[in-house]
Amino acid sequence: MRALIIGCGYVGTALAEQLLQRGVEVHAVRRQAVELAPPSLAAARWWTVDITQRDAVRQLQGKWDAVINCVSSSRGGVEVYRQVFLEAAGHLREIFTVAPPVLYVHLSSTSVYGQTDGQWVTEDSPTEPANETARILVATEHQWREAAAGGMPVAILRLAGIYGPGRCYWLNQFLAGQARLDESSGRFLNMIHREDVVQAILAVLDHAGRAAGRVYNVADDGPVTARELFGWLAQQLGRPLPPEMSGEVAVPRKRALTNKRVSNARLKAELGWRPRYPTYREGFLPEIQRLQREGGWES
Repeated sequence: MRALIIGCGYVGTALAEQLLQRGVEVHAVRRQAVELAPPSLAAARWWTVDITQRDAVRQLQGKWDAVINCVSSSRGGVEVYRQVFLEAAGHLREIFTVAPPVLYVHLSSTSVYGQTDGQWVTEDSPTEPANETARILVATEHQWREAAAGGMPVAILRLAGIYGPGRCYWLNQFLAGQARLDESSGRFLNMIHREDVVQAILAVLDHAGRAAGRVYNVADDGPVTARELFGWLAQQLGRPLPPEMSGEVAVPRKRALTNKRVSNARLKAELGWRPRYPTYREGFLPEIQRLQREGGWES
């Protein structure tokens, strides 16, 4: 099996490690050259390609069993989103509709759901976000859904907020004393551990025929409010709750505020996926323990 991972960053490197352990021939694409790959990725073949450049993308054309697009915006704004997701999708679609892989996996985001009333959302729920970057993600998905309608085998995974080793936004905010409780703290947060994202991608690859043409939400079993999350952290760490703020949003937000609970029922029912970290509790504890061992914070 030959797999091409586009955007071999936080999720992509973890996926590459798992695929290499399976004996897969892994080709990893990054925008900037990798000077020294970790030992676990020594067998991967590295490509330096800027997918926002049409001519550069053409070198990726070939015979692939799987292509997994894991690119991220690197915290960029609207224009970066437009280039990295929407415009790059056009370039990639040009080459992969001509020579399609057995399955093309596009990683999207649950931010495409703009619901604000706390309702459960499924893959069939409206995707009408207010945020401009999220609308770009919807437009990017539309490109790949068009490709799928034309016969290209495409699966779309909508990922909740990713956390895991070295990346735990809400925990870091709490430990740094930057967390605040405000009028938005009752909204639901949807999260997913990096390991469970990787397992979802592997499940899609293992069931390529069934997954082609489908959209799957990848979220854990436990949407949680920020207030409940900070209450749990305060109890676990023996610290006080964050201070209350009123009349303002106390913590800077990367995305526009939404309030919804994301269902993962389709991924479970169709592909047999189950999260190893079903809620934030199981996922945050190993990171808390790691920080304790490394002296990353004082109790």
